[in-house]
Amino acid sequence: MRLLVTGAAGMLGRDVVAAAEAGGHDVVALARGDLDITNASAVRTAVGSARPDAVINCAAWTDVDGAETSEEMAHAVNGAGAGAVAAAAAAAGAHTVHVSSDYVFDGTAREPYSEDARTGPATAYGRSKLAGERAVAEASPRTAIVRSSWLFGVHGPNFVATMLSLASERDEVSVVDDQVGCPTFTGHLAGALIEIARRRTTGVLHVAGEGFCSWCELARTTFEQSGADCRALPVTTAEFPRPAARPAWSVLASGRPEAPALPPWREGLAAYLDSRVLS
Repeated sequence: MRLLVTGAAGMLGRDVVAAAEAGGHDVVALARGDLDITNASAVRTAVGSARPDAVINCAAWTDVDGAETSEEMAHAVNGAGAGAVAAAAAAAGAHTVHVSSDYVFDGTAREPYSEDARTGPATAYGRSKLAGERAVAEASPRTAIVRSSWLFGVHGPNFVATMLSLASERDEVSVVDDQVGCPTFTGHLAGALIEIARRRTTGVLHVAGEGFCSWCELARTTFEQSGADCRALPVTTAEFPRPAARPAWSVLASGRPEAPALPPWREGLAAYLDSRVLS
């Protein structure tokens, strides 16, 4: 399969490229410096020239707090940009796999969000990601919209890496304990995205690490698995205000048998820690 990967220099994009190459696929990897997805004309040219069987769009504005003051820019990438990628793929006869987020929900539920759950983003970032879902769906029926959550991987800044860094400097850290989600290792998610592309699955799918926990539990487990001599002390969201409100509940579940099942988040964490040692 010939794959074109946008956002190929990012945390998820790099894992997708590596997994695709390891799987024997022909990969065209385009980083932001190679292709700005907000330039629709450039996107059409790049995708048309590559003639891929599928496009996996990992390009995204990921600064959740920054989106609160730069919502137009976030929408340009996550909204219109995502739509431009899907439209260009459709014109080239390619399937699209677009990566979305748990932030399209308001985070007030107490049951796992399924694919058909009502959306209602509470942040600028979430609104930009929902706009992208709609733009992608409108561009072509040959698209898969994959929502995931709490990503961590070897090739980019993330919560787990931050906790490990803090643990090397302190004997205790305060971590929010009233936000719950599904930690997802990008090394596991990458393979799932490629499988979705290979199968040409369409529609919305939820793909995240199995199980759920709070940020504090994730920190504690990180310290346990890594052998770090550090304690995670639970605090509330109110004690750590941020420009963008974080969802209290970001647990994703899938009601679709076509959705790839990822390993439990603790296994993803162990795989991540092993990957750090090897990198």
